[in-house]
Amino acid sequence: MGGALSAHASDAPRVVSMNLCTDQLVMLLADPAQIVSLSRLATDARSSSLADQAKGYPQNAGHAEEIFLSAPDVVVAGQYSDKATLDMLRVMGVRIEQFPLTSRLDQIPDQIREMGDLLHQTAKAERLAGTVESFLAAAPVADSDAPVAAFYYPNGYSLGVNTLGHDIVTTGGLQNLSEKLGMLTGGRLDLELLVLENPDVLITAEPYAGGSRSEEIVFHPALAHYAKMDRLLYSSSDWVCGTPITLRAVRQISRARDTLLQQETTK
Repeated sequence: MGGALSAHASDAPRVVSMNLCTDQLVMLLADPAQIVSLSRLATDARSSSLADQAKGYPQNAGHAEEIFLSAPDVVVAGQYSDKATLDMLRVMGVRIEQFPLTSRLDQIPDQIREMGDLLHQTAKAERLAGTVESFLAAAPVADSDAPVAAFYYPNGYSLGVNTLGHDIVTTGGLQNLSEKLGMLTGGRLDLELLVLENPDVLITAEPYAGGSRSEEIVFHPALAHYAKMDRLLYSSSDWVCGTPITLRAVRQISRARDTLLQQETTK
């Protein structure tokens, strides 16, 4: 991959992104003239923290034909982007670079640097990666007495230990109930078990307009006290992808921890 300290208009690679998370890394690092198109999810504010910025760029539907005709120098995609599309683009001679899912905060600096090398934006990438590393180095380690948070999404879905959400919560100074329950990956958390465990904080998604049956369980009467006591947190688009923006989610958890501790001391 390129090692230029800065991009020049004549040689900086033109890039197409097919993935929500690579969209954001591209926007954080590339010069605007380098961006050929982003995925359709790039402008979805519930999913992307850079949705407004993304409105200034063309979008692609993830089809091999349209991407090939846009003549990018490189296509960046996710680990699970459509295999058939990527294989077809490779056959047509298009360079493909796939980025894995982020499951830990300490993976973010390497992914920033990898994208920076790819886009010939190594200086900018190094600055961003260094910011993340400094933040993580200063983060306190959550102790065994830290307040406990539980993920509880529509249909009772919860995030396990091997997830980015878990690392956000623990780096922010809370424990994840899923770790106590031995949940390594995501899965369903029974309402009865959640009530019995009685975590200090509940983390869920902002409800969609109009509501849905899948969301009803999150607002069950047995959980109503979390909202009344200001112990219900909404995970935003900052929680979705591993970028420097993810640090805002960690700060959100740190603020919630501080509020909890203050409440405990004033009882």
